[in-house]
Amino acid sequence: MITIREVTSKKDLKAFIKFPFKLYKTSKYWTPPIISQELKTFDKNENPVFRDADARLFLAYNNNEIVGRVAAIINWLEVKNQDQKKMRFGWFDFIDDLQVSKALLNKVEAIGKENKLTFAEGPVGFSNLDKVGVIDEGYDAIAPMVTWYNYPYYIKHYEAAGYTIEKGYIESRFPFSNVKPETFFKAQELIKKRYQLKALKFTKTEDVMPYADKMFDLFNKTYAELSSFVAITDIQKEYFKKKFISFINPEYIKFIVDKNDDLIGFAIVMPGYAKALQKAKGKLFPFGFAHILRARKQSKDVMFYLIGIHPDYQNKGVHAVIFNEYYNIFTKKGIQTCYRTPELEDNLAIQKIWKHFNPEVFRKRKTYRKNLQ
Repeated sequence: MITIREVTSKKDLKAFIKFPFKLYKTSKYWTPPIISQELKTFDKNENPVFRDADARLFLAYNNNEIVGRVAAIINWLEVKNQDQKKMRFGWFDFIDDLQVSKALLNKVEAIGKENKLTFAEGPVGFSNLDKVGVIDEGYDAIAPMVTWYNYPYYIKHYEAAGYTIEKGYIESRFPFSNVKPETFFKAQELIKKRYQLKALKFTKTEDVMPYADKMFDLFNKTYAELSSFVAITDIQKEYFKKKFISFINPEYIKFIVDKNDDLIGFAIVMPGYAKALQKAKGKLFPFGFAHILRARKQSKDVMFYLIGIHPDYQNKGVHAVIFNEYYNIFTKKGIQTCYRTPELEDNLAIQKIWKHFNPEVFRKRKTYRKNLQ
């Protein structure tokens, strides 16, 4: 018999976080999170998102063995400020048993109805910087650290529970050898001169920090038009700076400023950490940190995590300046493969930026929706 219990203790929370380690133990493609970071994600004293959001975590048991989990999330900024009466859910993992997934989703839906929300959507996190989507194509590629992985059977569970596709996302990659500098070198020189722009170069993480708040402000402006976008608040900026920037080689952070030193474009690229995280097995110590540090310096894979250009400068070729900066550093470091994080299928503007590199879509994901009223 399947029973659902709410997470109410630190012991329960650790069990919630560690369940996928058992579920995906034999998978070559699942990338484990860092357990200590996952604990902080759900710590209301650590994660400022809880000032504007609620989350209730549930575990499914069969004969006292954990067989599934889900996080039921309400982002009140989204509900109240955007009139998006959405019940979010994520961290949704389960064995291939329809009773398990249905019982967990019933909990999510009940919370949504209690709060007079009109629909549920998942898998999603708290915000646009969290993981998103269930894979429905491309299971045979290792998952980057900023995405979820899932088995193929997950899709039938969403459909059996009455969920329909809400949004589609694509992930793509291209060999660095596809990047031909002649497609952007001359253009970027002209663009810098015409708009009096310059690219900032960093070698130390602390040098990035004075620009980090401006970057998040620009992120909010750049992505505001996308569906279901929830802006990053001031207090969340501090949290995300600590969470992400320490993982990034400062040479992989590119800022473009105008003559007044105002930020008009940015890009963040992360080294490929997936294989290092598989070796770390969720723990930084005693050896996990060494694997991650080695990947930070030596990985031949990179992932374009975020890229944004001020609305006033979009369609003016500013991305050519960014690509030129990366071309120089990637050539120096011998980068072999470039990956892009999940992007909305209908975000044609960002897809157009990459067309000269002939990217290959190697994975697709979806979020699923169910009306609650």
